Amino acid sequence: MTHPGDMTVDHLLAWPGIRRTPSPALDLFHTRAFLDPTHCARLIELIDANRHPSTIADPNGDAYFRTSETCDLDAEEPAVQELERLLHTLTGIDPHHGEPVQGQRYAVGQEFKAHTDYFEPNGTDYQQYCALAGQRTWTAMVYLNEPQAGGGTRFKHIGKTFQPEQGKLLTWNNRLPDGRVNPATLHHGMKVRKGLKYVITKWYRERPWQ
Repeated sequence: MTHPGDMTVDHLLAWPGIRRTPSPALDLFHTRAFLDPTHCARLIELIDANRHPSTIADPNGDAYFRTSETCDLDAEEPAVQELERLLHTLTGIDPHHGEPVQGQRYAVGQEFKAHTDYFEPNGTDYQQYCALAGQRTWTAMVYLNEPQAGGGTRFKHIGKTFQPEQGKLLTWNNRLPDGRVNPATLHHGMKVRKGLKYVITKWYRERPWQ
């Protein structure tokens, strides 16, 4: 039986147009036009109204590791509720296992250097972030626009880079089949060279989000 905070690959592959990245190292999927342009534009408005400098869970001494701006989006907003509905249809994951939808904005020169979305089991803040809801399971990310240059997402271990495309969704399992975290999910939100980049990110947990 699938854990409420997880999803099966078969469920994911039922989504029209979903494509699996051919790699044995990780479960990574993408699909175009997951969100329509009007929906993307409204989510961008919400990000711009609430954005602030991004942070990381375990500071590593690099002040330029994550230079974007970010915010949690209001769950009562109709555009966010519709996004949540679409994500539930895509993933089948119990919505109670999802963190709040987060939006990010990247200006020219901003990036998120190579990182994983899971919390390091031996990290200094692991208990703080995982004691109640557990480890992150799946990530879902949607590009809301297309910068004029740069801003790709590179999965370094498999040499695969996705270029921003309005409405395109990426989703991946942050763990291995045995439940351990998967270092092959290391990915780099590359520098924007011209224009702006907006994305939304949704993370799911092993247990219900508190």
